[in-house]
Amino acid sequence: MCGIAGSCQQEKTKKLIEKQSHRGQSKETLEAENFTLGNVLHSVVGHVKQPVQGQGTLTANCEIYNWKELAENHGFDVENDAELLLKLLDKEGKKALKQLDGIYAFAYQKNNKIILGRDKLGVNPIWYVDNENEFAFASEKQALEKSGYENIRELHPRKILTYNLEEETISFETREFLDIDVNKNTDIDKEAEKIKDLFLDAVKKRIPEGEVGLLLSGGVDSTMVAAALQELGKSFTAYTAGIQYGNVDKPRDVQQAEKVAEKMDIELKVQEVTLEDVEKALPKLSNWLSTTNTVKLGVALPIHFSLDQGGDEKVCFTGFGSEQLYAGYTRQQGYLNKECLSDLRGIFHNDLYRDNVICFRNSRELRIPFLDQDLVEHALTIPEDMKRNEEYKKLVLRKAAEKIGVPKSIAWRKKVAAQYGSNFDKALNKLTEKSGYSHKQGYLNQYREGENKKLVGLTSGGKDSNAALLRMQRRNNKLECLLTLRSKNKDSYMFDSKKEEKDLEWQADRMDIPLRKQNTKGKKEEELKDLERGLEQVKRKFDVEGVVSGAIESTYQRDRVDRVAEKVGLKVYTPLWQFNRKQYMHWLIREGFEVKITDVAARGLDESWIGRVLDEESVEELIDLADEYRFHPAGEGGEYETKVVGFPEELKV
Repeated sequence: MCGIAGSCQQEKTKKLIEKQSHRGQSKETLEAENFTLGNVLHSVVGHVKQPVQGQGTLTANCEIYNWKELAENHGFDVENDAELLLKLLDKEGKKALKQLDGIYAFAYQKNNKIILGRDKLGVNPIWYVDNENEFAFASEKQALEKSGYENIRELHPRKILTYNLEEETISFETREFLDIDVNKNTDIDKEAEKIKDLFLDAVKKRIPEGEVGLLLSGGVDSTMVAAALQELGKSFTAYTAGIQYGNVDKPRDVQQAEKVAEKMDIELKVQEVTLEDVEKALPKLSNWLSTTNTVKLGVALPIHFSLDQGGDEKVCFTGFGSEQLYAGYTRQQGYLNKECLSDLRGIFHNDLYRDNVICFRNSRELRIPFLDQDLVEHALTIPEDMKRNEEYKKLVLRKAAEKIGVPKSIAWRKKVAAQYGSNFDKALNKLTEKSGYSHKQGYLNQYREGENKKLVGLTSGGKDSNAALLRMQRRNNKLECLLTLRSKNKDSYMFDSKKEEKDLEWQADRMDIPLRKQNTKGKKEEELKDLERGLEQVKRKFDVEGVVSGAIESTYQRDRVDRVAEKVGLKVYTPLWQFNRKQYMHWLIREGFEVKITDVAARGLDESWIGRVLDEESVEELIDLADEYRFHPAGEGGEYETKVVGFPEELKV
């Protein structure tokens, strides 16, 4: 694996490659058809210089596990997976991608066209400049930013981009994603055995000839990777990191990793970090990742400090990915397989880019066996009751872990997220307090100029869509416009059109954000085509890269927004998802929202509630009624309707 780049000018491509020099040892550029491709090589499988030429020209960041099999099947004489990819594209074009088992990001140039593509999950990144008069791309956003480019977009993994050099136009082709196909005629032991076999295969195909490292937290996932490596006879060094200061206890993940290392005879290196180390690292990490997102930086810290200890490995394994496959997150509720699928759709921008960049900045290539193609597809066939019961998340995976050799006490250990188990979230809280900021996001925003992302907000005029806007704006994003769907069907499950247009116009004016309206008849499923049309229009008009939804618990709504946004090539952000119901209602008031109830439709709520503007006292009364009459206190099931009549200062012009 490596870094790739390209532009219409050789000097600019060289600059893009130089900005990614941490991704490999050797740097090359090659000019063809008035466009220059570049590559910085981190050679793991065969040292073949890139860009490489055949009928077309290719620069690739790839790890294709079945390349030898494909070479034999097609009669190709090639030395590594990049050469195999070139030969396949020469022979079959874009349809050749269906044959690949692995991860990849590439640019292929032929007949005055540049094709950009990446694996469907988006493990390997590509960013491009959405400017038809000056097209360029790179593996990292930061390289394009530091080279002076604007309008930088991440290529959606389910889109293949084609840039026509003669016409200077960009076009896209959509690729189908995974789907749920539950096998009801099975039992949990059989599924655990299948996971064990698939996981061992996934780890085996990712093992290189040289030394390897492992990010070890002491949880079931990373310990499962450790057990698989031992089962396969591969030695490795494990790494972990945490912070302890003042009266703060020793990090739980460090304690657990040490127990695992002792029990399983693993060589473990531990990095003990100080508050000063964290404060010094934050500007660097936000620069590398081109973001100040609290969660992303909180998770980046333990990864960075674990690998910052040095080591001769080119490759580092991680246990990441199991939460998305086997319902390991607390936020995943209700329809678990739909929740898993939704998380897999967004994994490329929520997690993978962060981990990819941090590992390469520490001179390692990331290996993620849980995101193996066969393992992912199998996970979507497992019944939901095998993924979780009242006591355990990732139930079937824990049984599989025992079968591989994970000690029982570790296989069934309940784990917290990396930023909490390592104490780095506490460190961020301490630094926030020390610096005089009211919340972590405000503290972190100081480390990056300009917005993180340009977004469109779906709005109905109610509390949830507006609360989602506040959360995304706080993350240093730019709200370019609002989109509202005006449905003729007032009983639509998707769109609330009960507010008058003048109320929506007042809200947009109050926030100084342009409002766009899309009409729809509100027919089930057909209304999604109208949403797609609306998103297409605002994407072209305002150059947005993501859409914000105020969904809290409605899997029905979120699943449909996910699918429509994917067709358009937009990322989806649901910052309120699984927000604690009661805490959310108090949070709204605390943040300064003035929320008026406009309609009620639940037992326990009489007409006296209509017209009331919520305050702390009425919210507490509403919650008590919700407990008594068993309705959703946030009105997620349509128990009552709201509109926002006053905003927090941050959302006002």
